[in-house]
Amino acid sequence: MPRGQLRIYLGAAPGVGKTFTALEEARRRAARGTDVVIGYVETHGRAATAELIGDLETVPRRTIEYRGAAFEEFDVDAVIARAPAVALVDELAHSNVPGSRNEKRWQDIDELLDAGIDVISTVNVQHLESLNDVVAQITGVPQRETVPDEVVRRADQVELADITPEALRRRMVHGNVYPPEKVDAALANYFRVGNLTALRELALLWLADKVEDQLEQYRAAQHITAVWESKERVVVALSGGDEGDTLIRRAARIAARSGGADLKAVYVASGDGLTSASSARNLARQRNLVEDLGGSYHQVVGDSIPDALLEFAQGANATQLVLGASRRGRFAQALSRGVGVTTTARSGKIDVHLVSHERVASVQRSRSGRYLIGAARRRLGIGLAFLGIPALVVVLIPFHEELSLTTMILIVLTAVMALTLTGGMWPALLGALLGFFLLNYFFATPYYELKIHDREQLIALVIFVALALGGAAVVNLSAARARLAARASAEAQTLATLAGNVLRGGNRLDDLLEQLRETFGLASVTMLERTAKGAGPDERRDPKAWRPVAHAGAACTSPGAAENDLPINDDLAMALRGHTLEAADRRIAQAFAMHAAAALERERLERQAEAVQRLTDADKLRTALLAAVSHDLRTPLASTRVAVSSLKSTGELFTPAERAELLDSADQSLTRLTGLVDNLLDMSRLQAGVLGADPVPIALDEAVPWALDEIGEAAADVSLDVAPDLPEVLADPGLLQRILVNVIANALRFSPPGVPLRVTAGIHGGSVELRVVDRGPGVPDEDRETMFRPFQRLGDRDNTTGVGLGLALSRGLAEAMGGSLAAEATPGGGLTMVLALRVAASDGEGAK
Repeated sequence: MPRGQLRIYLGAAPGVGKTFTALEEARRRAARGTDVVIGYVETHGRAATAELIGDLETVPRRTIEYRGAAFEEFDVDAVIARAPAVALVDELAHSNVPGSRNEKRWQDIDELLDAGIDVISTVNVQHLESLNDVVAQITGVPQRETVPDEVVRRADQVELADITPEALRRRMVHGNVYPPEKVDAALANYFRVGNLTALRELALLWLADKVEDQLEQYRAAQHITAVWESKERVVVALSGGDEGDTLIRRAARIAARSGGADLKAVYVASGDGLTSASSARNLARQRNLVEDLGGSYHQVVGDSIPDALLEFAQGANATQLVLGASRRGRFAQALSRGVGVTTTARSGKIDVHLVSHERVASVQRSRSGRYLIGAARRRLGIGLAFLGIPALVVVLIPFHEELSLTTMILIVLTAVMALTLTGGMWPALLGALLGFFLLNYFFATPYYELKIHDREQLIALVIFVALALGGAAVVNLSAARARLAARASAEAQTLATLAGNVLRGGNRLDDLLEQLRETFGLASVTMLERTAKGAGPDERRDPKAWRPVAHAGAACTSPGAAENDLPINDDLAMALRGHTLEAADRRIAQAFAMHAAAALERERLERQAEAVQRLTDADKLRTALLAAVSHDLRTPLASTRVAVSSLKSTGELFTPAERAELLDSADQSLTRLTGLVDNLLDMSRLQAGVLGADPVPIALDEAVPWALDEIGEAAADVSLDVAPDLPEVLADPGLLQRILVNVIANALRFSPPGVPLRVTAGIHGGSVELRVVDRGPGVPDEDRETMFRPFQRLGDRDNTTGVGLGLALSRGLAEAMGGSLAAEATPGGGLTMVLALRVAASDGEGAK
């Protein structure tokens, strides 16, 4: 009998719709005529889920007695006896009641599969064994029921039941997941947006691994040998040709498949030729393309393209290198292996991708590059000299009676000039010497002897050698001049790239140093500032005379301790470690150093500007404070003065009830005045950094009622849900009460009549979070931080209740105690203030 197939719906959290989707699948199969039964479904009291069961056949559950209680469990035997085509068995990770045949439900499902029954099941990501501790760390809730990952991986189909965290929270608010009395606690703890987002990511990543396993199985079955690579940094090499666009997009796809790897594009401005205008246009376009794809563009200078590429890739810690496939002809490939093959052979641990492309690079190195004599061409020239000159002389031997020696010399001289153009000085010298002796032996009288009797023939042969060597010298001089011009062009392109970074805003000091390090493949780059002058002749090596200002790589202690010491001005220097730079490279590095010095000065000016801005903000705060004092403080003062003056001057005219009313008015005004002054003083102490907090362990179930008592009758309708078994928090009792009074009183002002304010608390990681939940109009996302600034009343037209310091002061007091105060939207409308305080137990040991 063939084994049944297992289909699993994987969810990130309860309520995402796993069971609902599984039931929909069961109903679809039943509608197609498949024999489907429900072995076990847990509705959790959700009406929509129960309604979806409808007329599907349900196999009765088995009742098991355990410790005097009756439990209903999935009946394996009943389903096997029924022998349906498909059985729906919910909650794969469920632990069976002791006394059951199997310990876990997934073992029950295995029996169904062995019996040839297809099974539809569900599981949450937190129940996977490999993720159990990760989920507990994220949510703070350990999961006791787990299922081995291999059980889920063996499933024939795994489908993700997915929903956004915001949608799941809305579903909870509407009562579609938990009963109403559990919603607030769930939203404040396990079902926080951050928790749900993390769980969703875990589910997606786990499922991606499962898909990759399936892909590998398919490859094995189809005998596919291509390797799937997942790397962290991808470097794509550009040549200035049109194919660069294809290479960049291919490299971007590789980086995306590698989990968001870094993408870097590099162009080697080589010393073996000049770059044309069309190449510069291509590079400008490709630079924009790679930056649009989230990568970065770099340009380095190097005489050997493979060496420069690998040096850059190693300096950037690249793990993959993308190159364009060679379009050179077979003859050219026979002369040299080319950039792709050479780079691959030397790449070591770096994976090299040779990407085929339809378009041949429209921009090649300048034709002047053919005059540059490299090692490969010298070897070719020497080989042609050894073989070609003797072969040419052998061909000419039959004609020595018909042609004169002068004609023979001109023919061999032409061949030597060709050798000069091919291999330069040394092949030309070798060809000239071989030609001299061979012409002498075969064509000068006496024949077949290394003697010359005719003076005219001797002069002709000497002139032949002189012309050959002169031609070689001219070619070498042209090659040297072309090399210098190419090097200057490459340096100019690198400096232009640097200037472009400055214009584009990529001129932060750290970025410049990192770019310098990558450009020349250095181990580290350090900018140093002089701390003492006149330290003696070894000042450049004295660590006490310098201090690092910024660095890329390991910092160097002094300029003289590095292979390259680049002075910038009297007080700044650049130390480059890794290898000694050539003179031409030092010029470029010096330009980088000057830009870095300018970036350092700019950053220091920006910090000074920030300090000035803070002073300006403080001045604005003082101005606002004076305005608030002139308005909000004068009102209670005037009320108090009128009441006291009336009682003092005409007290005998008032009845006892009127006197009591005046006294009560004065008392309320003085109370409000005292609160305003306290807030102002505390805010000034916070801004001055002199407000002292003395955190001690305190229980929130005691602190919150004290704050409600201070608020008075207005707090009568507050719904309090603070468990007495919560751990104590570290807080200053007086400051904590001030925070609670301010936050709760502020929420009461905006709560609609008849809708109670909820105050709940729960533990999250190493903190206890107190949440004040109102159902008022709420605050837009863009204004939630603004309301924590001093003297802000968002949409509050009541200017008699304070100067707008309550929330600003509360956040400052919370931070002074090592906690935090933030605002978030209440699902369904309203605002929730979240006060997070440290758990006393976590700091108690360290405080002793």
